[in-house]
Formats: sequence, structure tokens, C-alpha cells
Amino acid sequence: MSKDNPEAFETFEFDLPPIRGFPELRWAGKRPFKSTQYFPAQKKESYGDPTDGWWNRIYWGDNLQVMSHLLREFRGKVDFVYIDPPFDSKADYKKSIQVKGATASNDHSSFEEKQYTDMWSSDQFLQFMYERIILIHELLSENGVIYLHCDHRKSHQLRCILDEVFGPDNFETSLSWGFQTRSSNKSSWKKSHHPILLYKKGGDPVFNHDAEMVMEPLSETTIKKYRLEDEVGRYRLNGRFISGSPIKGAKDVDPSYETTHPELVVRDYLREGKVPNDYFFVDMENQSSSVRTNYPTQKPEELLFKLIKASTNQGATILDCFMGSGTAQAVAMKLGRKFIGADINLGSIETTCKRLCGIRDDIERQDGELFSGEYDDKPKKFYTGFEVYNVNNYDLFRNPVEAKELIREAMELQPLPPSSAFDGQREGYLVKIMPVNRIATRQDLNEVINGLDFKAFERRKAETPNKPVERIHLVCMGHEPDLGSHLTLEAKKSGFDIEVMVTDLIRDKAHLHFKKSSDARLAIENGELVIAGFFPMNLLQKLSLESDAVEDWRQLVESVKVDFHFDGAVLTPAIVDAPGKDELVAGRYVIPDDAGTIRVKITDLLSESWEGEIKNG
Repeated sequence: MSKDNPEAFETFEFDLPPIRGFPELRWAGKRPFKSTQYFPAQKKESYGDPTDGWWNRIYWGDNLQVMSHLLREFRGKVDFVYIDPPFDSKADYKKSIQVKGATASNDHSSFEEKQYTDMWSSDQFLQFMYERIILIHELLSENGVIYLHCDHRKSHQLRCILDEVFGPDNFETSLSWGFQTRSSNKSSWKKSHHPILLYKKGGDPVFNHDAEMVMEPLSETTIKKYRLEDEVGRYRLNGRFISGSPIKGAKDVDPSYETTHPELVVRDYLREGKVPNDYFFVDMENQSSSVRTNYPTQKPEELLFKLIKASTNQGATILDCFMGSGTAQAVAMKLGRKFIGADINLGSIETTCKRLCGIRDDIERQDGELFSGEYDDKPKKFYTGFEVYNVNNYDLFRNPVEAKELIREAMELQPLPPSSAFDGQREGYLVKIMPVNRIATRQDLNEVINGLDFKAFERRKAETPNKPVERIHLVCMGHEPDLGSHLTLEAKKSGFDIEVMVTDLIRDKAHLHFKKSSDARLAIENGELVIAGFFPMNLLQKLSLESDAVEDWRQLVESVKVDFHFDGAVLTPAIVDAPGKDELVAGRYVIPDDAGTIRVKITDLLSESWEGEIKNG
């Protein structure tokens, strides 16, 4: 760590094994990815209860940093990865924002909000995917698999990268997912399928070839060939009974087989009229679907059902680090699998949390079928509790105690005795974390100066008279320009030379985005929490509306979450009010008798949130 260019968030590094020298794809600026740094996670919200001690996890942050965080606990422990990453489609993916209850004729009642941009230079995209595939490889268990969903634009290049990282011998297959699509282009083939590349880590992966919905129906022609002939369950091929397995041609037909057991025929040939093809048709979720989220890249649940059922058993750990609308997480919860999800888009986090809360409620109420139709191997145990974390999107200003713990963890500080005025030690420096909710001033140094051990300084000065007696590192959100020199001067007044380094955690203010903050009014009336008003200023600005131009503030709200016992750090909602597309939140909620500090989170149609609290009694 250089004194002139300190890096406060230098962290513990995970070494990654070298790529094994398989034929590789080259691109301009290709960089080896040999190590990654650990990033701490800040727990923000908690829903439900753990099952056998397991909490599902949702992370908001860059998935490279999220997976770097996961390496500490989950290296070699993830059973199944599905990713639907950017396709380099050269498109902006937008979500239609419509004021609830507004008609199409209303002026300024709707607009399109960009969720993310899928525009890259080819080299940037390939380096982006290369680094993430390497981390996925490290997280997978020895018998784990990855399904990488792509399209015609980059599938050939992504397969080369997967070959390089996983090894070509671990390529299992390329599935073909067909779907309905509209096209007015009559000059070429209509693009109506996506390839899904399947690789194993290297061991013996699970494959449940006989799972319901994994299997595809046989053609009518094939079924006629293997037509049931009698009550014993014998099948015929070209008028003669089938012989042993496998059938390769006429030489395998054996009349004596009519006296043998027919169950092998069922198992090996018919499987009740279905086979696990590597191509299948699954239509998109239509607008009337009960699981439709209006997220622009949502994939159908049946697609993820097929993949998860085929390649995992109950209790397996599922990871999707390009989470989007949370389809993989939703299906995992319904199928009794554990899951981890991540996305850099805050809209994805809010969409997924709302979706998972609905599924959790359905499971707890046992409210009908979780999927359309029956399926085998229904879960004996559901993992419905989940927590939401930030990784490198830290909210350092709400809880100063938690903020210091995050910085300690991120900097890998060595602990000091509780009596010390410093927060830890690192690379020979005593580290002091200054106020986290404002810039540090000279007045803030009093605690540091009063904590200096001048008796120890005298001993060190006698031992090494030509060296500083101490090295001190001040970590700030921002600081007055003479902060370090003032501390040095105060020490010199006592006859001691100390070395001081100052680091700002927030340096590059040119990249900070300042937007109008939201506001809300809370009240308690007759034993009820009442949201008296909500003013999402950024949303109103995009709608070109003033706050008094909206008939009902609830028209602008996606969800309301209420924690009646807020602990000052983690939101644990007792109420999640997230109604359907055309319904409004209640806005009034009965307060339990033992309620303390009530924390309210209101999320608007842009997935931006306001949080505030009110004391009960």
C-alpha cells in the first residue's frame, strides 16, 4: 500500500488456479485472471425463517464482486449454475412504467425506463464473461454443472471460453430451446431458438433423465411402433416383440422376448411415451400469466423447471448471478432447492423479492399447485427464508457501528484490545476509522490524540531515534486538507515524530449521481400505522407531474414493507404489501401491541425506495 496512493479497500486475495492450456479464444486486451479480492456483504433485509439453519441469499452488486465474496464460504459447494447473461444484443432493455389505475388516455401516465444496456465492444464483453466464468468454475462442486443461456450472436465464442476454463472434455451438450417469436423479416431464417450450453465441473453430475417435464413426448409414429399389445405390458416392433437393450436394428428383434419381463422395455424404450431430448419447445410467459413480472428479460418457469429437475436433487444449492426477474430462484424455492441470486440492477432485486415473498406465502398456505399440472418428486422440505445483502453498494450512513464493522472487514484489520482508541492494525499502521456520515475535521482528531501512548513512544524513540515512533492511518469519508499534518504537528509538540497516512473512501465525486430524494409522511391513528403521503420525486419528475397532480399516492407504489420491531440494522418485514398489477397497496396497517420502533420501506414503480421510521407509543 503506497503512502502516496493508498488503497483503503485493498482486501484479502483468493488465488485462482491457472487455466490448463486448452485451445483458447484470443481477443484484443485479453488479461489473465489470476486472483480476486474479498468484498464484505451488508445484510439489509430478512424474510421468513431459515430451514435447518439455511437462509437463501439475494445480493445487490456487481456479480464479480458478489462471487468474490461467496468464495470464502461456497468455494466448491455450489451444485448448479444457470446464467442468462447479456447477449451483446446492441439493445436497451426497457420496462414500461404505468401509473396504477391510470387510463391510456391520461397524459404523462406512463413511460419506458431503461433497465440495462446490452451494448459492448466485442473485446469488453468477452473479458467480462471470461472473468465471471472462471469464478463460477471455482464455486461449482466437483459434480456441479453450469447451464449458460445465450443466443446466435456469441454462443460460438462463449463455448470457446467454456472449453478453455472447464476443458473441452467437460462439455456435455448444447440444448436448443425453441419458442414463438414474431418476425417480419422474410429475407432470412426466423430466429426462434436459443442455445443453452451445458458443462460439468469434471465429476459425475446428477442427471434425472426420467423427471417429469424434463422428458419430451415421443412422436405419434414412434408410439405406434411401440404399441402396447396385451395386459402383460409387452411391446412390438414391426409386429415382433422387442429384444434386449439397446435396439440397433432388425437383428435385435427376438420372438423369445415375449416370455421375459417387460419392465426393461418401459424403462429403456418408452418411459411412458417420453424421452429427454436436447431440443424442446417452451413458450414465453404471456401477459396474462400469473407469474409474469413485466421484467424485460424474464424467462419461463417451465424452462428452468426442466434444467433444475434434470441436474439436481432436493436440497441442492442453485446459483444464478445474472438474476433478472428471479426465475431460477423462484423455481428453486418451489422445487425444494436452496438458492443464491445476484444482480447489479436494483429493479431486479425488488422484482425478485416481491416474487419470492408471494411464493413463500403460497407454500405456507399450501395454496394450490405451485406449477401448472402435476409433477413427480414433490419437495419433502421447502427453503423459503431469504436475506438480502449489498456488496460494494454499502449504506454507510444509517448505522455508524455497522459501517465501522464493514470497513474493518473490508480492510482485513487485525483486532486490537477493546481499550485501544484505534479500530485495528494493518501492515504496520494503527488504523482509525473517522466519522462515516460526514467529512472528518481537525476537531475529530481529539480522540486520536488522546489515545496516543506517549510512554510507548519514549521507549521506541530510544530504540530507533531516526525513525517515526508510530505509523497511523486515518480512514475517512472525506477530510479537511490539513488533517494529517495537524495530527503530525500535535505529536511533534510532545517531541515525537509520527508518520500519518490519510485515505478517503469516497474520492471520485465526479461519478456520484445525485437525484431528488423521496419523502413520506407516517402517522399512528387508532392503533394503525398510516402512510399519510408518499412523494417519489424522481418518479414524479420522469412523469412530469407535481406531487399534487396524482389522485392517490398509492398509484405510484409497487410495495410497502413494515417491520414493527426494527433493530436499527436489518429490515425484517412482518407485512409485505405487494399487490398485483392493477391493485393498490393498503396504506393502513394494524399495529401489534408489542410493537416498538416501526420501520417502513416504500418502493415506487421505478424500484427506488424510501425508508423511514416512527416510534410506537
